Amino acid sequence: MFNMIEFIEKKRDKGRHGREEFSELIARLMAGEAPDYQLSAWLMAAYLNGLDENETMYFTESLAKSGETYSFPSDLHIVDKHSTGGVGDKTTLVLLPLAAACGAVVSKLSGPGLGFTGGTVDKLESIPGMRMHLEPEEFLEQVSRIGCAISGHSKQLAPAEGRFYKLRDVTGTVPSTELITASIVSKKLAGGAFGYVFDVKCGSGAFMKNREEAAFLAENLVKVSKKLGKGAVAAITDMEQPLGEWVGNAAEVFEAVEVLSGRGPADTRRLCVALCGLMLAVASLAKDMSEGARLAERALDDGSALRKFAEIIAAQGGDAEVVSRPLEVLPRAGKSFLIKSSRRGVLSKLDALSVGEALRALGGGRMKLDDEIDRSVAVRLRKKTGDAVSVGDTVIEVLYNDDARLAEAMKYLTDCWAVSENAERRELILDYVF
Repeated sequence: MFNMIEFIEKKRDKGRHGREEFSELIARLMAGEAPDYQLSAWLMAAYLNGLDENETMYFTESLAKSGETYSFPSDLHIVDKHSTGGVGDKTTLVLLPLAAACGAVVSKLSGPGLGFTGGTVDKLESIPGMRMHLEPEEFLEQVSRIGCAISGHSKQLAPAEGRFYKLRDVTGTVPSTELITASIVSKKLAGGAFGYVFDVKCGSGAFMKNREEAAFLAENLVKVSKKLGKGAVAAITDMEQPLGEWVGNAAEVFEAVEVLSGRGPADTRRLCVALCGLMLAVASLAKDMSEGARLAERALDDGSALRKFAEIIAAQGGDAEVVSRPLEVLPRAGKSFLIKSSRRGVLSKLDALSVGEALRALGGGRMKLDDEIDRSVAVRLRKKTGDAVSVGDTVIEVLYNDDARLAEAMKYLTDCWAVSENAERRELILDYVF
């Protein structure tokens, strides 16, 4: 018979749990028989003593089975993508229609932003009429019909993970790589995809601050996914400076439209092409990521990815005119403030965390999940690290609605950038884990 105290003591004493123990733990939790103080005690023991690969797999599996799960026909080879989050990370907005235009079937469950990172749901809700909380039947039907759907997470999918997520946030156990892995993969497992591509970011604007931490998480995500029978690969990418040119909910939809139209910032396009190449390889639609990347380039250049984006938007009730008239359809803040350089040289620093905090100060981000946000505000990065800068050049443009909020944002933006005599461009894709 399962004994919660013995379960806690086992991990406290560096023991290992089996599959049945985790199944019993989650059964107790779902029955309301596992109090927060005991779950918190176990989380701290797991944080301090770690979980091995099998334990992480068993925990992930049990979390995924705690509620409803999506199921698709095996011949669809559905692929999903997950990013660990960053400032200006609009890759999902581009990748979903891009991969679908290349023949992949993509099911994507996403969440709202919290803290200094933006959420895909918030960004897409900038499009008038866009429905981002589909019923399970609607979601499954749309995936089968047009090859792609994106929706906010259902509370019925992996509900036990949600309980642990909240407890990790208030018990100092968020940084545990194994617990992060279980959290991410359990929701992917419940979502029904057959393969995953992980974009693990590192740097100032990411949760993993250095390359070593990011690599460890990427390796865990791939190993556990494969142990669960899923195809998986990860890219480790730089988030020391924001991705692309725009940071802000509606503004990032605009940038996504630009990239899908064959334009847009080179770094956003490059990352999306590389990640799409991985998605197509995982879905067995390309022999390797290089062939997949070539297919992605073609879909951007021939307009098929942009047309697929319009199809997804229309299917979910949004104004598909956003793909042809984004500046007219999307909300845009009414005031602009330019930050200019007083010296000549090369941009040597552009701190992603500070830019993300500035957007939140403008009203574009949250402190709590129920906070209202202003989707029209934005920070535009006119220069990126390695770019030449002349006296009087605009480095950052701020789109805002409220003068007091601008003053708060400037506390972050004044010192987030620097001009030096020389600086190298940052590497965007640091490594892959297969």
